[in-house]
Amino acid sequence: MIFDLIRNGLTIDLVVNMLARIFIIFCVLPFHEFAHAFVAQKFGDDTARLKGRLTLNPLAHVDPFGALMIILAGFGYAKPVPINVGRFKRGKRKQQMALVALAGPVSNVIMAFICMLVFMGIQRFSMSPYVGMPYYLTLFFNYACSINISLAVFNLIPIPPLDGSRILSAVLPDKYYFKLMQYERYIILLIFVLIFTNVLDGPMSLVSGLIYNGLMTVVRAIYGIF
Repeated sequence: MIFDLIRNGLTIDLVVNMLARIFIIFCVLPFHEFAHAFVAQKFGDDTARLKGRLTLNPLAHVDPFGALMIILAGFGYAKPVPINVGRFKRGKRKQQMALVALAGPVSNVIMAFICMLVFMGIQRFSMSPYVGMPYYLTLFFNYACSINISLAVFNLIPIPPLDGSRILSAVLPDKYYFKLMQYERYIILLIFVLIFTNVLDGPMSLVSGLIYNGLMTVVRAIYGIF
């Protein structure tokens, strides 16, 4: 975002993209973390609620550095919701933890779906969808849709501290998972390097494109019915 601003100057498209990223930071990331807290409580862990994290209030969730990553790279993170697996209902706790982790990326896909419904609805029903306010609204919700999908894909990478690592814990033997967690701080630094050197762009773009096209197929089918 900053590099585009320096290279191309302040354009309307860039402003709309920036507004979409601000929307992600203050509306979507809180929903992502709320989803984790909500599912955890359903499994018996009220740690997040007791710490004030079972809320959509962005002040409870926004992480400054993670928000900066959203601005610069289009994907980032909020403050992780505290989870106490020991409070889960007896039974398949590892599987419950995986579902709690999966709730975050699923919330992003849901938000992407809603954004796509809106911008494709504007395109379909507006008298002039490619000029003026309808165009900028379409652009805004398209950007928001794409960023939501990127967040979902990014968080599904199976390395700590991302959600994908908690999903991995459901299938990986404990001794290997805890060994992996010992290197969490080094792994996340490596991820940052891979992000800012664009190494992850190819694989993430491929998966994000598949999800985007899948959602578009569903949305077109919905509008086709009506």
